[in-house]
Amino acid sequence: MLLNLELRREPSRSMLYLTPVIAVLLTMIVGAIVFTLIGYDGPGAVREIFLTPVLDTNYWQDLGVKAAPLILIAIGLSVGFRANVWNIGAEGQYIFGALAGTGVALATWGMEGWWILPLMCLAGVIGGMVYAAIPAFLRTRLRVNEILTSLMMTYVAIQLLNYLMRGPWKDPEGFNFPQSRLFTESQTLPYFGDTIVHLGVPLAFLLAIVAWFVMAKSVFGFQIRVVGAAPHAARYGGFNANTTVWMSLLIGGGFAGLAGIFETAGPYGQMVPQFPTGYGFTAIIVAFLGRLQPLGIILAGIILAISYVGGEIAQTTIGLPNAATGIFQAMMLFFLLATDILVRYRLRIVTPAKLERAS
Repeated sequence: MLLNLELRREPSRSMLYLTPVIAVLLTMIVGAIVFTLIGYDGPGAVREIFLTPVLDTNYWQDLGVKAAPLILIAIGLSVGFRANVWNIGAEGQYIFGALAGTGVALATWGMEGWWILPLMCLAGVIGGMVYAAIPAFLRTRLRVNEILTSLMMTYVAIQLLNYLMRGPWKDPEGFNFPQSRLFTESQTLPYFGDTIVHLGVPLAFLLAIVAWFVMAKSVFGFQIRVVGAAPHAARYGGFNANTTVWMSLLIGGGFAGLAGIFETAGPYGQMVPQFPTGYGFTAIIVAFLGRLQPLGIILAGIILAISYVGGEIAQTTIGLPNAATGIFQAMMLFFLLATDILVRYRLRIVTPAKLERAS
């Protein structure tokens, strides 16, 4: 008895949305086995990482704070991915946007006024867009692959961050620690009551809903889908491919930059060398797990936030290493890509008798 892949007449819509669920379940099962084999409490690791953050209401605030930047960045990336524009450098745009917003904060340090925080957010968006404009220019003018340029520019942003924190932007009153000044009250996002939930969290969810409306109901959303699905037909329809590349990368950079300044003016309250957290890379998993749909990305962002918060819990409760979170996230992406084949193919059981008749 053998398993055979049979091509479907058309892609399965049900499997399109079921395979992310299968990928998460396989990640939990295989993760438990792997960590048991290497000497840890595998079932306990799965319980602490995937269940405790959901069942314990004390961690729900952390889930919102972790999910917000992932959702923002993934929404921006999904626009480009649907148009076959592969922006892999959202981490660099996230950092550069945060640096742009921090520059405004340092320039207005000591001032007070409601206008400072919006100006920082605007600078963050523009900073991310400017940084994404470089691979856009190289792609449209010189035909340089945006995967390579956007990815390599991430490391340029990291080095720029380290230089600024150890040089021009170092806090003169920070006891020689490589960090910027602490932001003032006018430069930080307001919090809700005594919680750790800042204003950027509901804004991230709101922007996801706006993005869903734009992508589903507007001409721009239609243009992105057509260029991604049928580029030659899009040309005859009057949609310019280069314009789509520019718009996709600028939107991705803008959302990443906004996520960066939300993190800087929110949980961090200043800029530090430890700011690169890998959100820009994890958001790629979020985008694909959410099927490049803004509403799906909200759910996927929460799932990945669960892995972050659960990973921190597992470190303290069962001594799981810090790298465990990355391992679970990598397995999730691997199983999602592996099970994607079920969208276009179905599994059939083939018996020896059927093989003989076919031959």
